[in-house]
Amino acid sequence: MDWSAIAASLTTQGLEVIQDPQQRKKLSTDYAHFSPILMAQLEGKQADLVVLARSEPEAIAVIRCCVANQIPLTVRGAGTGNYGQCVPLEGGIVLDLSPMQRIISLEPGRAVVEPGVKLGKLEQQAKQMGWELRLLPSTYQTATVGGFVSGGSTGMGAVNYGTLFDPGNVQSLTVLTMEAEPQRLILSGEAAQPVIHGYGTNGIITEITLPLTPALPWREAIVSFTNLSSAIAFAQNLAHQDGIVSKEISIQADPIPQYFSSLKSYYQPGAHWVMVIVSELDWLAFTQLAKASKGEIIFEQDPQSPGKKINLIEFNWNHTTLLARAVDPSLTYLQVFFYRDVEQILALAKLFKDEIMFHIEIMRIQGQMCLAGFPLVKFINGDRLEEIMAAHQNLGARIANPHTYSLAGGSVQPLPESQLIFKRQVDPLNLLNPGKLTD
Repeated sequence: MDWSAIAASLTTQGLEVIQDPQQRKKLSTDYAHFSPILMAQLEGKQADLVVLARSEPEAIAVIRCCVANQIPLTVRGAGTGNYGQCVPLEGGIVLDLSPMQRIISLEPGRAVVEPGVKLGKLEQQAKQMGWELRLLPSTYQTATVGGFVSGGSTGMGAVNYGTLFDPGNVQSLTVLTMEAEPQRLILSGEAAQPVIHGYGTNGIITEITLPLTPALPWREAIVSFTNLSSAIAFAQNLAHQDGIVSKEISIQADPIPQYFSSLKSYYQPGAHWVMVIVSELDWLAFTQLAKASKGEIIFEQDPQSPGKKINLIEFNWNHTTLLARAVDPSLTYLQVFFYRDVEQILALAKLFKDEIMFHIEIMRIQGQMCLAGFPLVKFINGDRLEEIMAAHQNLGARIANPHTYSLAGGSVQPLPESQLIFKRQVDPLNLLNPGKLTD
């Protein structure tokens, strides 16, 4: 392939094309380094060209070029994913949609945006109108809406709204097909499902409609417990309180809090933390529940207070792993669904007490409050990691393997046939992020 000629052709159409090797390398990576397995598998994978699209017509121009020359195309947002979602396995072109930053409309209950809009910016503007997003990843300050919908699944707000897959959490997507003459599909409701968390394999998203929820005044707190079972029991109890509105409930088992440098002064060895974001309006009921559960509130703050420097969401979800690895790069992680079985967690904590540190998020799954684990693991080698995952499964837990770049390999459930059919319809030449959908 004559990449200079391809670059020249795109440049003459007004597109910004990056050919510099270091920039191409940077824009072909994400946070797959959380996994030493993925790091080895993705070593050296990078785009031959990176193209920035500022509008839908520019994205269409890149699609036409790729189809005409049978060039693989991988779409990128801010690159905050963990599974190599935006790493091009077969080279080709990385299409960076982060310049598409228009907030098309923002009204009570609904936002319509381009894929490059940062979640943090959208959240800020929505709050000025008295609304907020239902779900936010811990990377919301830098992550884009398109990247979250295409590569993410859930985050803060999961205790109320579950995941992006749940009906209603993504209202519609506008998607371009990978054809010589791209079709512009508007996928509403259930029709959008094959594209959500599809790693950009099932079409290129150019417009997203998300629901908003009324904004509440929130208060952040850390409740400390002397044993893990009490911490889990309190977290579950809080999640089930009909009169206390929570936005985030996570459990950071000892010794995970030692990795949180800006919170280190609050940590005592042996302490298990429950980190929460609850409605300011329900603060009294929350404090009484914590006291009755024999928990000690060791930290609290109003997130909107002037001079606020600590943001508890940035200690949870994937940020827990990020912060821990900043201190100890040998650590990696798992993704486990324990659902409601506390005994699984306690048995595994005893079995792997020197290898696993439990980070658990409370989230809503099919109407039930469930325990989703993101335990930190001291990495020894791939075989040992497989043994640890097998031990989880033998006890009845479900693994969503974060050490594979394959969407099928990392899913708890088999990919639905409808998703594979949709892939063949919108990408008949299999040029969109090839190698990522199935093993």
